[in-house]
Amino acid sequence: MPELNEKQKSRLEPIPIRRRSFLSVAALTSFFSAAGMALAGALRLPGPAVLPGPVRRFKVGDPEEFPVGSETRVEEANFTLFRDAQGVYAISCVCTHLGCTVARSADGFACPCHGSRFGRNGEVVRGPAPRALPWLEVGRAADGQLVVYADNEVAEGTRFRV
Repeated sequence: MPELNEKQKSRLEPIPIRRRSFLSVAALTSFFSAAGMALAGALRLPGPAVLPGPVRRFKVGDPEEFPVGSETRVEEANFTLFRDAQGVYAISCVCTHLGCTVARSADGFACPCHGSRFGRNGEVVRGPAPRALPWLEVGRAADGQLVVYADNEVAEGTRFRV
C-alpha cells in the first residue's frame, strides 16, 4: 500500500468543530423542532379530538307487549324495561362503580364483581358504587313502538305514559 503524502493526510482528518458552533447548531435544531411540533399541534385544533359514536337507540316493541307489572331484560343494550300502573321506564344494568353488568336480585340489583347492591329503583343500598343506576329515557317511535335512548339519562321516577 502506498504512503500518503501530507496533503492527502490532511484531507482524511476530520474538521474540528468548535464548542460554540456545536451549541449554536444544537440550539437552532431544538428551536425549529419545537416550532414544527407546535405548528403541527395548532393545525390539529380545528378538527374534533373524539369522533361521536353511533346513537344508542333501541326499539323494544309495541306497548301492548309489556303488560302492567312486566319486567323485560334487554341484553344487547344492557338495560331492564319495566311497566307499572304509571307507565314504562328503563333502568341501566351497568354498575356505576366500574362498569360491570349487574344482575337482577330479589330485592333489586346486585353487582357480581365488587359487591355493590342496588334497590328496586336502582338506588345504592351498599357500595362501593358511588351513585344509583341511571334511569334511561323512554319514548315512542313514529311506528308506535317503544324506544329506549340508552345515552339519555332521566331523573329517577320518570315514566313514559302509555
